[in-house]
Amino acid sequence: MILAAALSGVLAAGAQTGREWQDPAVNEINRLPMRSSFAVGERLSLDGVWKFHWVRNASERPSGIGAVDYDDAAWGSMPVPGMWELNGYGDPVYVNIGYAWRGNFRNDPPYVPDAENHVGSYRRTFDIPASWGGKDIFLSIGSATSNVYVWVNGRFVGYSEDSKLAAQFDITKFVKPGENLIALQMFRWSDGTYLEDQDFWRFAGIARGVELTARDKAHLEDVRITPVLDSEYKDATLRVEVETTPRVKSVGLTLRDAAGGVVAEHRLQPAGGKGGYVFEVADPAKWSAETPNLYTLEIAVSDGRGVTETVTQPVGFRSVEIRDAQLLVNGQPVLIKGADRHEMDPVGGYVVSRERMIEDIRIMKEMNINAVRTSHYPNDPQWYELCDRYGIYVVDEANVESHGMGYGDNTLAKAPAYAQAHMERNRRMVLRDKNHPSVIIWSMGNEAGMGPNFEACYRWIKEYDPSRPVHYERAVYDQDGAFTDIICPMYWGYEQCEKYARNNPSKPLIQCEYAHAMGNSMGGLDHYWELVRKYPSYQGGFIWDFVDQGLVRYEPDGRVSFLYGGDFNDYDATDNSFNCNGIIAPDRTWHPHAYEVQRQYQSIWTTPVDLARGRVEVYNENFFIGLDAYEMEWQLLADGRVVKAGRIGDLDVAPQQRRAYELGFTAADFCPQAKEILVNVAYKLKEKQPLLDIGHTAARQQFVVREYDCKAGFGLAASARPVEVTRWERGARVEGDTWQVFFSRDGFLAAYTVDGRELMAEGAELRPQFWRAPTENDLGARLHQRQAVWKNPELRLTKFDAAVEDGVAVVEALYELPAVKATLALTYRINGAGEMEVTERMTADKTAEVPNLFRFGMTLTMPARYDRVIYYGRGAHENYADRLSSADLGLYEQRVADQYHDEYVRPQESGTKGGLRWWTVADSAGTGLTILADAPFSASALPYATADLDVSNFPPQQHSGTLVARDATFVNFDLLQSGLGCIDSWGALPEKQFRVPYGDYTFRFMLKPTVK
Repeated sequence: MILAAALSGVLAAGAQTGREWQDPAVNEINRLPMRSSFAVGERLSLDGVWKFHWVRNASERPSGIGAVDYDDAAWGSMPVPGMWELNGYGDPVYVNIGYAWRGNFRNDPPYVPDAENHVGSYRRTFDIPASWGGKDIFLSIGSATSNVYVWVNGRFVGYSEDSKLAAQFDITKFVKPGENLIALQMFRWSDGTYLEDQDFWRFAGIARGVELTARDKAHLEDVRITPVLDSEYKDATLRVEVETTPRVKSVGLTLRDAAGGVVAEHRLQPAGGKGGYVFEVADPAKWSAETPNLYTLEIAVSDGRGVTETVTQPVGFRSVEIRDAQLLVNGQPVLIKGADRHEMDPVGGYVVSRERMIEDIRIMKEMNINAVRTSHYPNDPQWYELCDRYGIYVVDEANVESHGMGYGDNTLAKAPAYAQAHMERNRRMVLRDKNHPSVIIWSMGNEAGMGPNFEACYRWIKEYDPSRPVHYERAVYDQDGAFTDIICPMYWGYEQCEKYARNNPSKPLIQCEYAHAMGNSMGGLDHYWELVRKYPSYQGGFIWDFVDQGLVRYEPDGRVSFLYGGDFNDYDATDNSFNCNGIIAPDRTWHPHAYEVQRQYQSIWTTPVDLARGRVEVYNENFFIGLDAYEMEWQLLADGRVVKAGRIGDLDVAPQQRRAYELGFTAADFCPQAKEILVNVAYKLKEKQPLLDIGHTAARQQFVVREYDCKAGFGLAASARPVEVTRWERGARVEGDTWQVFFSRDGFLAAYTVDGRELMAEGAELRPQFWRAPTENDLGARLHQRQAVWKNPELRLTKFDAAVEDGVAVVEALYELPAVKATLALTYRINGAGEMEVTERMTADKTAEVPNLFRFGMTLTMPARYDRVIYYGRGAHENYADRLSSADLGLYEQRVADQYHDEYVRPQESGTKGGLRWWTVADSAGTGLTILADAPFSASALPYATADLDVSNFPPQQHSGTLVARDATFVNFDLLQSGLGCIDSWGALPEKQFRVPYGDYTFRFMLKPTVK
């Protein structure tokens, strides 16, 4: 039997006590058994505006709302689908761990608070066409949080819990031709809420569509499709099992290929409403994320007089298995280049349109993401259809998370009262999604402890569907992982991953969450993928997470802010911005670290063999497709400028194979006078593919043939032009024939004028900089507190000298930094052209215990007219010491106004560019200031001071969208800046080699006026 019998504890048909919402033994009344998703019959959408009534406390809810003559004249309105809190009823609440009542009610399952347990009541009328007479009529409510009571024409129809799977009811006996009335009542919280403690906004309402369907009495109730590949992964069988209503006499099965041609067909006669057949299919086109080949199964149902309905189901021939500690798809050990994705829209909340789903998959394809985990609940059925069609591997996760109950004895995984709910939520997910080829792994839930309830779920799934692995993160740590087929931890660091992978594991390692992408982060993603590509059993993971969960707000000036927890009131529990951990922003703009994901997830790699002869080797990391759809474009660059370019149009590289190619250059093409020679390669689509345009770049790399030597030519050029030094009590002045610089009484450069143009803003100084505006990862690790001594350390001037030596002005300032037990020397050498060579040297007390620095560098402020940067270094997006694999060296020109990534939900460090050979901040005419150093350095130029971006300076609830640009350009440039890290956002530090430990540092750089 395909549809398992209903679990015990369900009340008799029609029975209602009014206390179901706090009874874990009652998860449904009269709800239909779950079936696979298919669209059939005549449909009537009930989406639109409903009459709506809302109360703050559950005890205040109205009764009798299902009555036809109930007076709802004073009610308001609510869109369906729509979330209450986004339509004027209640405030959005975000908490990560712990329920939305956290701090106001002690967990006491199955009981939930009365206070603040909002109840929404809905009513509307609908018309049943006369043509529906004699047919079965069904109601489907796609997603109701947290539960739903249903009445039609004054009669109670049923009840349902589980916010993320449809509640379907047979309402044939409740409706009549013409006008009918439907009423719904939903509670913000119910006993089921204890299993819905996911890390997301806690909305209530109807998130997916509501519709009626009319079907002939002779119809299909369910179908199960099981493709099986042979041991050679070549030929296949296709088992089709159907379940029908008693009036069905025969069922015609027709398998068609993508072109519509008939592959096989058969007619069966169900016995007792059940029947099945096994097709043998010779060498079908296989389904994978790389090759989403789909067939169509047509199921024509007949009552003996004719076809009463035809159902279609997509069919993907593919296998999934675990062998030799590897996850295999169609026999191949695929890499899971994944992301976790909440169903979240910045305007609609849980209401996500089909267009948004397609946009998300398009972005995934552009970013080389091939897998998604439906964190942490079954998604809209359309999502799976689209993943089938476009090729995305899916880990389908049950709507079970009781994180707020902890993992110990109180976990609901050990609570007998919740055994039924655990099983039901897993079982219904599997029954609904069983036919989707994109679903390759079942997940029993998330962060819900471990115990007998999950053990039972595991056993049921493995018995019902042995064709797919089952995973669950908490099971990894219980009974040696006996109840998970995959080692699927969260946030293991590099050492832990490598330790597991190299010690002869018996199961594959695929992290269900890793590389926490909160704010300006994802530093060190490349290290994870070095390990994935090194160890066969380490097969990837899912980045947490795909999209920031911010809600859009339009500011008075037209800019956009994204709201997070705590933005709506100051009394609800909140975990602030911790739900904004996306690779992309809420509006689907790419964060800079998205390019790092795209680079590390790419599947075409180039290795230099002999670049002096233009020889490279191309590796196809795909498992099922060759590279014939791509062409390679290459460029030879001298000091960032293209001197030669070409393309290879025919790439004949089979999956998992390598092939050598010769690019069209040799060493003779290397410019002898160039300081640096680079080679860029990019792989682009030759023809449009579904969701991807012609010319889409699937992979790119850069190679250094001749590395830039920053020391060569560094230093002050000789100048015959005179230079003078004047000392007085307020500092010193150094001047030449067309320029002047001033030093303050504190020894800092305070003015820089060339040809009458001020290069420094009034009141500004060139000062040492050790601090950055903390990133989200910095804040999570409390670095803003642990390293606070570096925020504004006192620089106590102990010596100041200024003189002319050998035609060069030499200014020296010495400082003590008592708070950090160090001394600092600033030495300026200035020639007659007004060019400066500056040395910043810090000497640390080796016996002192002083925390790390954020950076070692300098900062100055320029007038706002210097509003662009021209540089040779890494770009075009911001990059940091541990996040630069996607930032290629090149010549870039950008606006200062665009340097800060204002899609970060909260202000923080942003805009830094590394690997700099030189950096110019200029006005529209090209006049400005150029910085270069004796080693590659990093810099930024922003319309904000560091203090403006430091959220630790301000009250909570800061937003990048409300930042006010200053009338100045703030330039920061560093010898070193700390990396970003990505292991997690609540304590992990960047890798050791990317920190800036307390110690001795010397930064030598030059300031050169640029006049055009």
